[in-house]
Amino acid sequence: QVQLVESGGGLVQAGGSLRLSCAASGSIFSINAMGWYRQAPGKQRELVATITSGGSTNYATSVKGRFTISRDNAKNTVFLQMNSLKPEDTAVYYCNADIQWYAYWGQGTQVTVSS
Repeated sequence: QVQLVESGGGLVQAGGSLRLSCAASGSIFSINAMGWYRQAPGKQRELVATITSGGSTNYATSVKGRFTISRDNAKNTVFLQMNSLKPEDTAVYYCNADIQWYAYWGQGTQVTVSS
């Protein structure tokens, strides 16, 4: 059984920073890509950023230059450093991991940015 557990969400003022973490645990032999998605009220879930096992990254245009994704392969953990946060970044953020060719999701963590 594989689990993804997220942490680090919360309430922050516009211009502030937050760091999200997501740790994978269970019967894990290999993790391919890991990433972060978000879903705002009334909107579809959208990609925020992804990172391959080799460290190649991809970002949504709306977060480029403000967010940084990274991972610690030894700890099966992915991070999302979010700087210069805007009210439009408010959403539930979900961790995703491709583990042994199956896509796993975390339970989500709320990020709220006040203006």
